[in-house]
Amino acid sequence: MNYHEAISKIIEDKKQKFIEISDKIWEFAETRYEEFHSAELLCRKLEEEGFQVQRKVGDIQTAFIGSYGSGSPVIAILGEYDALFGLSQKSGITIKEEIVPGGKGHGCGHNLLGVGSLAAAIAIRHYMEENGLEGTVKYYGCPAEEGGGGKAFMARAGAFQDVDVAFTWHPWDENLAYNATMLATCQVSFKFKGKSSHASFDPHLGRSALDAVELMNIGANFLREHIIPDARLHYAITNAGGIAPNVVQAEAEVLYKLRAPKMHQVKDILERVYKIAEGAALMTETEVEIQFDAASADLVPNITLGRVMDNQFTKIGAASYTKDEFDFAAAIQATFSEEHKKVIQKSNKVLSDTVKSYNEKPDFIAASTDVGDVSWLVPTGQVYVNTFAYGTLPHSWQLVTQGKSSIAHKGMLLAGKVIASSAIEVMQNPEFIQKAWEEHKEKLKGEVYKSLIPIETKPVAGALT
Repeated sequence: MNYHEAISKIIEDKKQKFIEISDKIWEFAETRYEEFHSAELLCRKLEEEGFQVQRKVGDIQTAFIGSYGSGSPVIAILGEYDALFGLSQKSGITIKEEIVPGGKGHGCGHNLLGVGSLAAAIAIRHYMEENGLEGTVKYYGCPAEEGGGGKAFMARAGAFQDVDVAFTWHPWDENLAYNATMLATCQVSFKFKGKSSHASFDPHLGRSALDAVELMNIGANFLREHIIPDARLHYAITNAGGIAPNVVQAEAEVLYKLRAPKMHQVKDILERVYKIAEGAALMTETEVEIQFDAASADLVPNITLGRVMDNQFTKIGAASYTKDEFDFAAAIQATFSEEHKKVIQKSNKVLSDTVKSYNEKPDFIAASTDVGDVSWLVPTGQVYVNTFAYGTLPHSWQLVTQGKSSIAHKGMLLAGKVIASSAIEVMQNPEFIQKAWEEHKEKLKGEVYKSLIPIETKPVAGALT
């Protein structure tokens, strides 16, 4: 039996338990730094499988590391399990129907991500024991990828300092070894405080915090012309100061998210946004309180590990689907907007059942992930695995409703097999690790990772409002 067959057997023998854990995490639907039930469920499973579990890593309540083995090489498997705000949705149906009005839901498939990685770590652990393979496998329980920068806080705490290589995956609508750069980002809140008064009787006595927010946003919009084209500047007014138009608002708050291809570019743009906020406060004679929330680095892909994962993915192959699964996916596609249907109809695809060829030239994707912080510290490989109907948009109710489907479960288990096989490959052939590090150092060109998160900033649970 080769290691692909051995890994597959380990995961298939335990697949029902993995499915149950994933579905339970889907039901928990816990958001940033509040993933207490999800994290504990994963920790208990690791302990049952012989892992030593360190909880509260980096003083983060829902971060943990499960370790098995000793010595080198040290292989990190990254897992996520956080949900999103405002995406409550019943599973397995083709209409939008909330479970809890305004509630939470797994709109990015992290219930699958965390358990697919868990399956990989457990499969590696058993293969090591059965074959006398030396080394250490570590499952990293990483909270708050959605807007909380969990891995960035863990990286700042030194959680990845002894790792040789890292592997992870993400649920998607195609199958491929991932080779792309992503944007660095940060999220910062600006809370303005003024003075209330009657907006008609004595408006001259008031100092409007809402005016300050609006002036800041105007300034930021003018700034767009004077930042690099690939940068992004998003904001949301999280507190407009109330609903009474005849009152001068004494407080108001706006949340900003900045993105750029490199961390130093984000930092430079943020300094300019700080000045705009200060200017808005001066113009309105209000005060501004700035709260830095979270950040993540740009993603540094590693082609060496990408090739390894592509080779394993190609050997294992994509999942196959039943007629019922194709019918369900087609019914999901029928709920897409007419504009979106036109885009996906060009491909004539319902479910991705092949592995795409590896692209040696990195793509650029205008999105962000805290996997970026890990990729600066250690060579990191990643695959995307089909878990839902082709064309399903991330952060949508359609993705949430598919999160407990057999399609999702097949992709999750397949991801575990690809990651575990890739890890075994590099553990048995350490020249891949050496080559990955040579590439990693060449790409960084001597630049040293420095977290965008100020040392005094601590993780904040729940929505930042």
